[in-house]
Amino acid sequence: MALGSRKSSGATAAEPKSAASPPAAPKPAPSGLRDPDTMIPARSRRGGAESILVRLVATLGIVAIGAALGAILTSQDVPGWIVGLVVAAVSVAVAAVLWSSRRV
Repeated sequence: MALGSRKSSGATAAEPKSAASPPAAPKPAPSGLRDPDTMIPARSRRGGAESILVRLVATLGIVAIGAALGAILTSQDVPGWIVGLVVAAVSVAVAAVLWSSRRV
């Protein structure tokens, strides 16, 4: 074989080479299998009873946080009105985050 000569790949002029054609785009997954923006599988919606139970447990957690915060502040001899104000403000803020969440 002479220098500069190429071996024929068997492709004719009418057939484009596979390396020259752009790669095929991957087929999109069905909508329920994967979140299109991430590689994480999509979650199914919670059932009615499960959703109520999760919100109830989360709400009880908010009450527990308020009770613990009140107990800590009271043990430090903080005036009652400040304890009430802080516990109410924290409870409202945490509840707002909880109830605005789409996952709960």
